[in-house]
Amino acid sequence: MSGGSASGGGNSGSTGCKGLASEAHARARTAQKSTQKGAPKSEQESAPKRQTAREPSARTYARALPVVPVRARGLTIEGADGRRYLDCVSGAGTLALGHNHPVVLEAIREVLDSGAPLQVMDLTTPVEDAFVTELLRTLPPGLAHHARVRFCGPAGTDPVATAGRLVRAATGRTRVIAFTDAHHGTTAEACAGPGDTRDAPLASLPYPQERHCPFGVAGERGVELDVPWAESVLDDRRPGKELPAGVILEPVRSESGVLPVPDVWTRHMRRITAERSVPLIVDETETGVGRTGTFWAVEHSGVVPDVLVLSKAIGGSLPLAAVVHRDDLHTGEPGTGTFRGNQLALAAGAATLAHVREHRLAEHAAALGSRILARLRGLADAFGCVGDVRGRGLMIGVELTAPDRTRDAPANGVRPGTAAELAAAVQRECLRRGLIVDVTGPSANVVRLLPPLIVTEEQTTAVLDRLADAVETVDRSRGDHAPPRGACAAP
Repeated sequence: MSGGSASGGGNSGSTGCKGLASEAHARARTAQKSTQKGAPKSEQESAPKRQTAREPSARTYARALPVVPVRARGLTIEGADGRRYLDCVSGAGTLALGHNHPVVLEAIREVLDSGAPLQVMDLTTPVEDAFVTELLRTLPPGLAHHARVRFCGPAGTDPVATAGRLVRAATGRTRVIAFTDAHHGTTAEACAGPGDTRDAPLASLPYPQERHCPFGVAGERGVELDVPWAESVLDDRRPGKELPAGVILEPVRSESGVLPVPDVWTRHMRRITAERSVPLIVDETETGVGRTGTFWAVEHSGVVPDVLVLSKAIGGSLPLAAVVHRDDLHTGEPGTGTFRGNQLALAAGAATLAHVREHRLAEHAAALGSRILARLRGLADAFGCVGDVRGRGLMIGVELTAPDRTRDAPANGVRPGTAAELAAAVQRECLRRGLIVDVTGPSANVVRLLPPLIVTEEQTTAVLDRLADAVETVDRSRGDHAPPRGACAAP
C-alpha cells in the first residue's frame, strides 16, 4: 500500500473543480511541468518555502502535511505535484460533504449570480432566513420549539464567548463551569483555565473517561465519583459564592484525543443543572451536523441543552458560527461582530444542513463509523504501539503508546520513541501512501480520522488499508519492537 495515487473510488477522482483562481491554477500547471522536466526549482517546491518565510511557526498543519493543494473534490485532494490524497482531516471537520460538493457550489453560485450583497452584518436577508429555517428543522424538538438563533463572529471561539455572555446576562451570575482539557477556543474568555474551581471566573472540573480516568477508575464507577464532585462545586455556598452562570461541555472531546463522554454522565449533568436553574451549554463546534452518527452529538444521550454552540460544518466549508438558545434566555442585549451575515456561508450552510438531513448522512456516518472502529480495534490487538481505538460515527481516534523505559539503560544508547513521535511517524507514513490524517490530544499521540460524511464503502476500505499499512510499518520500525499482543515471545 505504498503507492502514490489515491483514487479511493466514488466521486473522489475528479480532475478539477470550477471556481479555482486562475492564477493558482496556472501556478499548479507550472509546478507540474517543472517537476516533470526536473527543473531545480518548481512552484510546488518554492510555495512552502515562501510560506515559512512569510508566516509564523504556528502553522501546525502546514508543518506536518507538506502538501500544496490545487484541486479537490469529495474525499480527494490533488497536490501541485500531481499526487492525489484521500483527505481524512476535512478541514478539521468543517467539510461535512467533502470538498466542493455540487450542492454547496450551486448554492454559492446562486447567491453570486443573484447580485445580492455578500456582507450585510446582521440585516435580514432571504438567504439568512432560509438558513435559520433549515437549522431549526435539524434541532432536537425540545429545543427547536422555543429556540432563538444568534449569529456571531465566524471562528469557533466566537460562539463560545457569545454563549458565555448570554448566560451571564440571563442569570446575572459570573462563573462558567467548564471541564479539564476541554477545547472551547483559543481566547481567555472561551477557554477553561487552571486554578481553584471554586474561585475562578471560568472554573474547570474533570471529565470521567474510560482511559486516563482522573479518578483512577473507568465506567460507571468513574461517573459515580465525578457527579458528586460537580454537585459540590455548584452547591458551594461559602460567603461570596453563587451558582454558576452556566456549565459548558463537549459530547466528544475531539481535540483532547477523541474522547466520547459517557451518555449517562451527560444525563446527570443535565439533571443537576436543571435542578439548580443553571443553563447547560453543549459545544457542538466539531461534533455537529451528523459527524458522530446523530445530527447533533448530544442526541446520543437524549439530553436537550439550553444552549448549543455551533461552528465549522454549519457553514458548508465557509466560516460561519452561531449560538442556538432557549427563548427565555434572551435578554435583548445587542450582539457583536461585523461578520455575522456572511451570505455565501449562510447559503452553503443551508444547502449542507438540508443535504445531510434529506440523505440521512448521520445514519450513514454511524454505520461506517462502527465498521471503522471494528477494524481499527484489530490494530490494537495486533500491534504494540496502538494503545486504544475510540470514537463515534466518523470521528475516530487511534491512540499511540510507547513503553516507559526511562529507568532502563537502552542497549543501543537510544531511548525508545515517545508516543507523540510514533503518532507523527504514522501520519508521515500515511501521507506517503496518499492518506491525510490528523494528530491530536494533549500529548499529540492520537491519530484522528475525520472523513466527510459522503465517504463511500470503497473509499473507507482504501483509507483503512493505508492506515493499517502505515501503523504496521511504524510498529515494525520501533527500536523496542515487541511481538503482537496475544503472540508468544520467543524463548
